[in-house]
Amino acid sequence: MRTLIPNLLTCSNLVFGFLAIVAAYHELYTPAALLVFVAMVADGLDGRVARYFGVSSEFGKELDSLCDAGSFGVAPAFLAYVYMLKDFGWLGALVAAAFATCGALRLARFNVMTGVVKGYFLGLPIPAAGCTVATFVMTGLKPPGWMFLVLVAVFAYLMVSTVRYPDFKGKGEKIRPVPAVIAVLAGAYITYLSPAGVLFAAFFTYAVFGILNSLFAAFAAKEA
Repeated sequence: MRTLIPNLLTCSNLVFGFLAIVAAYHELYTPAALLVFVAMVADGLDGRVARYFGVSSEFGKELDSLCDAGSFGVAPAFLAYVYMLKDFGWLGALVAAAFATCGALRLARFNVMTGVVKGYFLGLPIPAAGCTVATFVMTGLKPPGWMFLVLVAVFAYLMVSTVRYPDFKGKGEKIRPVPAVIAVLAGAYITYLSPAGVLFAAFFTYAVFGILNSLFAAFAAKEA
């Protein structure tokens, strides 16, 4: 019975992701984005609940990855396509498909490298990437379509990149103040432009911080 609760939370993650696809199909873009965000909340709870009850298992980990691929890979990719990428024809479809594919690759790499990569995330975690793309529709901003296409493509790449993202557990990747300040200012500016886009600003801030923090680390290593 104890294993049922975390597994239900994991499955609810996928349910919310599927409902996000349905909402996007009906052009309910903001509800779709919120459903992806709620899926992330469920995804964050299942592991904690499993550890609380002492029922963590390989089955649960595999189920979590499969659900994540749907909720944070396929659902945001479909939302991005129907929201704006469809205007680019096959190119837009390929970029959306690339996002979902990179999400699956990110999950596979994470699963096989859990014993090697510790204290940080190698590449942008798929929940953060999926929520960034999904919550963009909540900003109400209407940039040129090609900018959104580039945004989706860049976040697809970030998932399979070697950029190191801190896991905020106090170990691993050092958090440098200058990249943190720049990233927070970027997020604050987005929130200023669109208060409704505060969720997008938060996820975008994390993504930008990882890039800048890795660059600063690389420069520091060369100087040393």
